[in-house]
Amino acid sequence: MFVNVLIPILILGVLGLIFGVVLGFAAKKFAVKQDERIPQLRGCLPGANCGGCGYAGCDAYARAIVEDSASLDACPVGGASVSAQLAQVMGVEVTQKEKMVAFVQCSGTFDVAYQKLAYSGIKSCIEASVIPGKGPKSCEYGCLGFGCCVDVCQFDAVHVTNGIAKVDESKCVGCGACVSACPKNVIRLIPQSQRVRVACSGQDRGRDVKALCQAGCLGCTLCVKTCPSGAIAMEGNVARIDASLCTQCGLCMEKCPSNVIARC
Repeated sequence: MFVNVLIPILILGVLGLIFGVVLGFAAKKFAVKQDERIPQLRGCLPGANCGGCGYAGCDAYARAIVEDSASLDACPVGGASVSAQLAQVMGVEVTQKEKMVAFVQCSGTFDVAYQKLAYSGIKSCIEASVIPGKGPKSCEYGCLGFGCCVDVCQFDAVHVTNGIAKVDESKCVGCGACVSACPKNVIRLIPQSQRVRVACSGQDRGRDVKALCQAGCLGCTLCVKTCPSGAIAMEGNVARIDASLCTQCGLCMEKCPSNVIARC
């Protein structure tokens, strides 16, 4: 009886030993060697996995640096300090780019934006934007204020105040998650140093704007004509400022009849 039990156990043990040796040999023989710099680079990254670098996460970004020569200054969370660490691992120098922050191009608070309907649906910008009329606000281009951008921000940098989203630039890392989440495309990444900004995304003009919102761009082009550096151009019916040309003199602010151009 004992022999009948012992023999199968010995057979299984021998088979297990053989399979273990074979698998161990195969693991070494066919192992894919990883560049030792990849784990070093990964250790330098903050681990937020926000995707702001353009890759799926910190692991993917570390591999891309080694395998695809990805930019060393792509991590918005780590900023200059992380870029310097990555450059040290790679044995190169890196030039720092300017910090980008999210900016909500809308001034349509409850005080100035007219409502065309009483919305009682799901409190979601995405859901509200697909109903007839594209939301409760009279302006179809403005911030809906239900906070889809707030939900996706990992850094507590976005909050809804008085009906529109506001960005806390001291917390914003410029990852762009809120930009992607906004169904109205009213959030953009801009250089943080660009303090003179147009807080409107509307594409209506003149008298039509006044019927929708008291703080909308009229498309009058006065700012375009006033700017001495040619930094302002019309994007459809709304003014946009080229940060690379703007001297932040403020003349456009003085000319704007709607006060949608402001120093933030």
